[in-house]
Amino acid sequence: MPGTVLLLAASPVGKSRLVDAASVLPVLAAVPPAVLSGTDTANVVELADPLEPQAVLTRLRAVAATPGPLTVFIAGQLALDRRQHLPHLALARTTPATVRYTALPWQWIREEFRLRSPGSTTLLVDLHADAEAWGWLRTHALDSGRNNAVFGRIAPPPSRRTLAVPAYMKTIATILRSGWRPPVEQLHQQAFTRLGPEAYGDVVLTVPPAPVAVPGGFASRPPYRPEMPRPQAPDRPKAPDRPQEDPHVQITAAVQAGRHQDADALALAHEQAATRAHGVASEQALHWSEVRADLAMFARDSARSCRIWLTVAETRLTAGQSPDAPTVEKAVDRAHHQWGQVRDKTQAQELGALLAQLRARVPGRRPGALENVRKQLRELQATPF
Repeated sequence: MPGTVLLLAASPVGKSRLVDAASVLPVLAAVPPAVLSGTDTANVVELADPLEPQAVLTRLRAVAATPGPLTVFIAGQLALDRRQHLPHLALARTTPATVRYTALPWQWIREEFRLRSPGSTTLLVDLHADAEAWGWLRTHALDSGRNNAVFGRIAPPPSRRTLAVPAYMKTIATILRSGWRPPVEQLHQQAFTRLGPEAYGDVVLTVPPAPVAVPGGFASRPPYRPEMPRPQAPDRPKAPDRPQEDPHVQITAAVQAGRHQDADALALAHEQAATRAHGVASEQALHWSEVRADLAMFARDSARSCRIWLTVAETRLTAGQSPDAPTVEKAVDRAHHQWGQVRDKTQAQELGALLAQLRARVPGRRPGALENVRKQLRELQATPF
């Protein structure tokens, strides 16, 4: 049966733009449609920097109605609306204040594909989150539907005045241009192997294909979740007279206003309170440590962010968590990613030595991580100050 492919690349124009999503389309367009789909023949629908969410919805409904296998490639930018704090795919006219009206609600993608046959829909996703969406991902999963296979990554916001590229999707396209399409799980793993340290700090999405009918019903399938789940949010103290504002909202507002020190001070106060109430290795305290690591990243202080992630990893290991626990691997991967952004040689050597010790205990799921640290350290030692 012929397959259908949807290529969707969207990002805002102007100052709100974090990623040049449409730059991946020429690379994907160079791949034969049958290879993109994994079927003998396929029809391709392309959407480049669409303006209106309703126009995207129309295309989603059209491809959702096709009977054969459907493969959806999405590159773009993830944002939250300010009223309901729900994830949206930013479109060309989207600004932080207009997400609710000008961006595509991610739930529309989930709902339009909901009635398709289990196992017939595959999503390959390469997203960059803005600061608010990145914080939201700490305690939420990006739900793309239970019947869909979902593979890809969500990257943190790029450095200031840096326009990111959809490197995961471009790597997928480069692999497919060989003319052979491996099983989607292998394709996903090959892409991350090629990305290397660049993707260590990403949220990795791996949801295998939905079950197909078997005698007696459907085969079991794991629930939708990112490969590296976020720790649960800490218990919030109840106000005696009136509800207190969610501190995460206050922190996000401070970051958006450029008041990074105020944001860190507020998070530090909650971290210290959680430590006193629950202990230094509690999920409540570690949640706020991770918040502070992300805040340091938003403030472009990669060294401080790396140091906090290293501390989080050490704390979890000391508390008895396994080196292959997702929360431990996530902390080391984030530390590795931030270490790669440190430009001061002295700090890079100091943090790199600590990271190498941790990588020996927590190699992570991507091959070559420890050797990458050692190689970078050798280059640092060989480079004069």
